[in-house]
Amino acid sequence: MLTAVVRPPGDSFARAISAQEPRPTINPDMARQQHAVYRAALQQAGVRLIELPADEQYPDACFVQDTAVIFEGLAVVARFGVATRQGEQAAVRQALQGHKRLAEIRAPATLEGGDVLAIGSRLFVGLSARTDRGGFVQVRDLVELEGGSVEPLEVPEGLHLLSGCTYLGQGVLLATDLYADLPAFAGLDVVRVPAEESYAANALGLGEYVLLPEGYPQTSARIRERGLETLSVPLYEFAKADGGATCLSLLF
Repeated sequence: MLTAVVRPPGDSFARAISAQEPRPTINPDMARQQHAVYRAALQQAGVRLIELPADEQYPDACFVQDTAVIFEGLAVVARFGVATRQGEQAAVRQALQGHKRLAEIRAPATLEGGDVLAIGSRLFVGLSARTDRGGFVQVRDLVELEGGSVEPLEVPEGLHLLSGCTYLGQGVLLATDLYADLPAFAGLDVVRVPAEESYAANALGLGEYVLLPEGYPQTSARIRERGLETLSVPLYEFAKADGGATCLSLLF
């Protein structure tokens, strides 16, 4: 059974990082309602939840995926690319104790979980504004000891690698045009996300289910053509803070 670490947003989520201009107004109460729907969808897909309390000290703390990279029995605790997020890892590290063997990205390198795409035993690490080559090297060295392979990919736009492509399982990759034809993904069944639905490229594969942002009918239909069932959830408050479906849970 899959387990997901989740953490609802606090009132401080109104001050979450956003690259959008003009800066959108974030409604924490609405975000909490949407997070409840998200958690219910995870449970509908058979996922067991470890629910952490909201942390008002860290406005972006609901985006727990960024706090660690998990591969087999190993959890590599991230080091954030922005100083205001340092410290979010502590509660997640504690939640993972007893479940995984822990390692950490060492300063000055940075690595965020949203830049790591796992396809079986292969990991792709996006080199972005949040993850640097030092972070890639450290996670590569750790994961290779566990029998995995790790490759770098440049992130041409968006916050993280997973902003533009996510693996749904069963050989199916969801991707925008920027990623769909990369040689690294040869042999996969690539579901192209229409340009006008690019936010939907960040979807969460959960076995026979795919948790998808609400309001993207073309992407949903293309996923269902692969025999997968979509669970649509409203995530527009999290989109204002550049977050998506994968960002709100840390799966293992």
